[in-house]
Amino acid sequence: MTEMQETAAPPERALLIGIQTDKVSKHEAESLLSELASLAKTQGIREAGRILVRIRDRTASHLLSSGKVQELIRLAEAENADSIIFDHPLSPVQQRNWEEDSGRVVYDRSELILKIFAARALTREAGLQVELARLQYALPRLAHSREDLMRQKGGRYGTKGSGEKALELDRRKIEARIRDIQEDLKKVRMERSVQRRRRERAGLPRAAVVGYTNAGKSSLLNAITNSDALAEDKLFATLDPTTRRILYAPRKGLLATDTVGFVRNLPHGLVEAFKATLEEAALADVLIHVVDASDPESEHLMATTEEVLKEIGAGDKPTLLAFNKVDLVADRQSLAPLAERHPDSVFLSVKTGEGIPVLLSRLEELLTADREEWTVRIPDSDYASVALLHRRAAVVSEGREDDATIVRCRMPEDLKEKYRGYRR
Repeated sequence: MTEMQETAAPPERALLIGIQTDKVSKHEAESLLSELASLAKTQGIREAGRILVRIRDRTASHLLSSGKVQELIRLAEAENADSIIFDHPLSPVQQRNWEEDSGRVVYDRSELILKIFAARALTREAGLQVELARLQYALPRLAHSREDLMRQKGGRYGTKGSGEKALELDRRKIEARIRDIQEDLKKVRMERSVQRRRRERAGLPRAAVVGYTNAGKSSLLNAITNSDALAEDKLFATLDPTTRRILYAPRKGLLATDTVGFVRNLPHGLVEAFKATLEEAALADVLIHVVDASDPESEHLMATTEEVLKEIGAGDKPTLLAFNKVDLVADRQSLAPLAERHPDSVFLSVKTGEGIPVLLSRLEELLTADREEWTVRIPDSDYASVALLHRRAAVVSEGREDDATIVRCRMPEDLKEKYRGYRR
């Protein structure tokens, strides 16, 4: 019998390097390095080792001093690492020098995130956005010969054609491709705009589910809509917006859209490229900000999300803060400080269903908070108007008086004229 030989390439092994500076505390640097390890795992990269380096004086050639460079290269050799990944931006010159000196592939957090996005983009829009961000990132790195920086023509990035190495592309060709992608994205955005106008004609309010990557946004959307949007225990499981209808109260619905997760130090090019996706948050009536309550860095991750929301013009939206994964918190008393700092938040577990009814009730309150409260007396001959209030208004109470129904509700602006004659 002929022995079968293993032909699959072994997974990449990477030495992960975190950077502590005067502006980045040791605690934050360690947290970012741990997140870099999660990002690498999402990309299928095995961790050969990790080290935190403190730098005071940066060098233009390598970022670090020559002694530290040689120390890290020896460590990469000892750990049999195929690559070195920095949790700090590297300039094109620094990246090239590190590769020449180490004989290994070297890149930074931004390029790792771009790799993940390229691998997980499923729709044409996401593929175009990723390719745009990657080309913008590659433009100043033309001498950085990397097989994964190949330009594809059409289709999902990295799946069709042999492409050309970035080294072989001159600046004019890359810029021309960037212009083509930008034009294609304009067409895609017009299509999305048409779809959005159709949803608006349905007369339903809109919510966007936002939050740090892997906080449980897709799982929450699945739980409250009984849908099957992709939900994985990985960073950036969702890159494409998914819209579902939610019944947040009897006979009352809204359209909820899942959005791409945020991450600290997200490459600026990706923020720009994904604005078409993130604009769902900017155009929503309310935001559901999902936070992993079990993460000790939850406050910092919330701040990251809020910063990006401000950048895309959604920073002032009415927001319902939802702390998810409370089932993973062994000591529930440890959540008390979060509850005190965020008194209007909701604590829940998508896995067990705890807190979901409270979230839906608070969502209704948020959607109707700015409405004027009315009391109307509707005769039985027009009972259809009572049913309409239950669909469109937030009914506070309902009672009977002779041959009429008394309804106290928070009245939508567009229904005021219809019910003005019934108002008490």
